[in-house]
Amino acid sequence: MIGLLKKVIGDPSQKQLKKYQKTVDEIVALSDEMKKLSDDGLRSKTEEFKKRVENGESLDKILPEAFAVVREGSTRVLKMTPYPVQILGAIVLHHGNIAEMKTGEGKTLVATMPVYLNALAGKGVHVVTVNEYLARRDSEIMGELYRFLGLSVGLNLNGLTKEEKIAAYASDITYGTNNEFGFDYLRDNMVLYRHQMVQRSLNFAVVDEVDSILIDEARTPLIISGSVERTTQLYQQANAFVRVLKKEEDYTYDEKTKNVQLTEEGVNKAERAFSIDNLYDQKYVSLNHHLNQALRAHVVMLRDTDYVIEDGEIVIVDQFTGRLMKGRRYSDGLHQAIEAKEGLQIQRESMTLASITFQNYFRMYNKLAGMTGTAKTEEEEFRNIYGMDVSAIPTNKPIARDDRPDLIFKTMNAKFNAVVNEIEELYKKGQPVLVGTVSVETSELVSQLLKKRKVQHHVLNAKNHEREAEIIEGAGQRGAVTIATNMAGRGTDIKLGEGVLELGGLHVLGTERHESRRIDNQLRGRAGRQGDPGSSQFYLSMEDELMRRFGSDNMKAMMERLGMDEDQPIESKLVSRAVETAQKRVEGNNFDARKQILQYDDVMREQREIIYKQRMEVLESENLRKIVENMIKSSLERYVSLHTPASEVPEDWDLAALVTHLKSTLISEEELTEKEIKGLDPEEIIDLVYDKIIQSYDKKEEQFQSEHMREFEKVIMLRTVDRKWMNHIDQMDQLRQGIHLRAYGQNDPLREYKFEGYEMFEAMIQSIEDEVSMYIMKAQVEQNLERKEVAKGNAVHQSASAGQPQKKKQPIRKGAITGRNESCPCGSGKKYKQCCGKA
Repeated sequence: MIGLLKKVIGDPSQKQLKKYQKTVDEIVALSDEMKKLSDDGLRSKTEEFKKRVENGESLDKILPEAFAVVREGSTRVLKMTPYPVQILGAIVLHHGNIAEMKTGEGKTLVATMPVYLNALAGKGVHVVTVNEYLARRDSEIMGELYRFLGLSVGLNLNGLTKEEKIAAYASDITYGTNNEFGFDYLRDNMVLYRHQMVQRSLNFAVVDEVDSILIDEARTPLIISGSVERTTQLYQQANAFVRVLKKEEDYTYDEKTKNVQLTEEGVNKAERAFSIDNLYDQKYVSLNHHLNQALRAHVVMLRDTDYVIEDGEIVIVDQFTGRLMKGRRYSDGLHQAIEAKEGLQIQRESMTLASITFQNYFRMYNKLAGMTGTAKTEEEEFRNIYGMDVSAIPTNKPIARDDRPDLIFKTMNAKFNAVVNEIEELYKKGQPVLVGTVSVETSELVSQLLKKRKVQHHVLNAKNHEREAEIIEGAGQRGAVTIATNMAGRGTDIKLGEGVLELGGLHVLGTERHESRRIDNQLRGRAGRQGDPGSSQFYLSMEDELMRRFGSDNMKAMMERLGMDEDQPIESKLVSRAVETAQKRVEGNNFDARKQILQYDDVMREQREIIYKQRMEVLESENLRKIVENMIKSSLERYVSLHTPASEVPEDWDLAALVTHLKSTLISEEELTEKEIKGLDPEEIIDLVYDKIIQSYDKKEEQFQSEHMREFEKVIMLRTVDRKWMNHIDQMDQLRQGIHLRAYGQNDPLREYKFEGYEMFEAMIQSIEDEVSMYIMKAQVEQNLERKEVAKGNAVHQSASAGQPQKKKQPIRKGAITGRNESCPCGSGKKYKQCCGKA
């Protein structure tokens, strides 16, 4: 349909290019004026432009002059003067779109103009490449030009220290890979102090090989995964202690809220058992958490109701449907607490601490632009997801490459024989050949066959980037044979050696069609750069995966009926068209898959933005007391409304349970009695209790210096938000993995995911409020408070094939083990072997 509209009304991007052509002419016309300037005169233009931007002049207004300055600077420093078509591509990039430029048309030089112009605003520009070799190379070569014009250039590599990264991001222009920019964003939202953040706000990014980064890698999220620092020993010790506690005396259980809390006596017992002075001290947050989860496991979670044991594992029972939810785990350490309760092996917790897809990361930039040799086939996706149009920029010289029709063979064996014969023939003639393969296995198979024929060659399968670029650069020399997976060597030009033009230039030989037309076009585009001669041809067989997909059996049967020889190929436009149709279908499926991933990640994006924004407020705020008071009020209102429901008469309200609960969470033992709140309505109860809490808060503040109290609030808040958010990500991940099964019940999985995800997020926010309120009111304020990470993270770029995030193994740290003849940690006074250590 889109194709038909374009025929009727013309390609809108081409109309836009005609408008831009006037600006190109204007820039070229400024050449003589710029040539007259001295080096210092040219450099002083940068400061002049910066002042004009500060005074409110738009970048669009400055564009012609700025581009003319870069053009002249490039001529002097790099000895390269951008062609008019390159200026055209640069204008497309500045307007936040994609410039499709054929291989060898100088995309790296094109980027210098919009990068310089946008850097004048002082908000930073990111140049994104597919690997670190290209980032380093481009930052060094193009960096000469930027530095000559008075701009600073940074290089953001993996393994840099925090200080080095801060310096790289503070530069006017920062080069780096998509992975590193994405991981830095995630890590920045896990820091404990504002000054530890490395990135500035995301302003403008130019993405090189934009199709590779925003399309091919869009299905592989960036994940920071890690091990939560809890030893399995602590679960066993908490379990042993909880088993000897008595209801009402040591803990209370509220049926309404499903809340179980230690009483004052229970807290005293815990402090004696674990030889500590205050269970609510910040030092013992982890122990307190383990005791609470052990209590929940014993009192709230019932075997064969909430969970069952199958094959030595805890399997959750869905409370609504009664079905077993295999593979799902309770979060926040509850699953491990139940494993300890049931005497099963306790599995260590490894969890996703933070994650984001490239789609959602790059959509956060104020402006995004990209360049590649092949993007037109994915134009719809770029427009729908990123809001970028694709403009095909004309080549500087006409393309002289000879794209030959596909050769189709009956079997794979026959195809590879023909491939090797062709390579050998060209090798003897001296014409360089680039052999494109879809997989590493195919590249190694072709290599083995060539070794038997004693044909010297290089194999490239994108493992060593520096060596890769070196090999690709030499692939145009006389007699060179290079076998490469289709993606290898992107971003590096193949220049023809001496005498190669006369032999017909570089010949590109594809061993099969990729499922994406774009990758095939990328491979073809390796030959015939800058008007050079060249040729390309694909060799297919009826046994290729793509051919099998659209039913090559009929074609194979036809070949057999015609009595065609196995080694005899056919050249058929019908087959080539059928292959293209199959590719379009696969591309459509892949687009749908990426769109679906994005729709699911959009649910997380909204939640991520809320949490990260609140976290930033905590880091930047001088005083959190008002926020804490609001949390306490919210938590208090929830407790009171649960125990004083409007559906019951006041005589039936369980005020005793409410008082007990408030004493264990928000106020001290002597501050409230049931008698005080009897006869009051819920609003009056809230006002009365809230006043008591605020008085208690004020007393606490009087005891300590104000800055200690402020830091104490921050420590509590950060620790709670981080732990709850990490558990929430894990729960959402589990929900996502099983949600597709809802389709069997005629429910839309995405709608269900949004609905349940929202409910889980609301529950997490309430849980944060409850925990922050409890620790602020119950914990002791320490003089030397220290913010600590909840978990140690490892950056993982999840591979597309992996169903699960790759979680790096952590060393197991052993906790203190109770000896059989030592006192039992539960506080009974008996030996461990005679009490909780009984087999």
